[in-house]
Amino acid sequence: MKRFFSFILLSLFLLSACGCAPLIIGAAAGGLGAYAVTRDTVQGDTDKNYEGLWDSALSVARSRGLIQQENAATGYIELGAEQSKVWIKLVRLTQATTRVKVSARKYHFPNMELAQDIFVKIITGVK
Repeated sequence: MKRFFSFILLSLFLLSACGCAPLIIGAAAGGLGAYAVTRDTVQGDTDKNYEGLWDSALSVARSRGLIQQENAATGYIELGAEQSKVWIKLVRLTQATTRVKVSARKYHFPNMELAQDIFVKIITGVK
């Protein structure tokens, strides 16, 4: 009985842990303060300036697919890339910190490879 109960607890723990997993990008994201991954979103806080991040995000979006919406004032870009729908959101947290959030879905399923690739290219592409 104890084995069965332990098995159930372990299974529940593993299932609940699958929803959000931390990922490390290493030196590729220099200046990155925090980094989080959810089912379809990669998000990180960086000390790079907002204007540089916006230019980088726009450049990456143009090179990866067709931009459907963009708004520099709100920091929002929506595009279609590799049969996926991608959302890029930049949020100024403080004068020196900006949050970069990239979500990607392909046929209503998360496309984490694309989201992570775009996220890394935005962060590393800042001039």
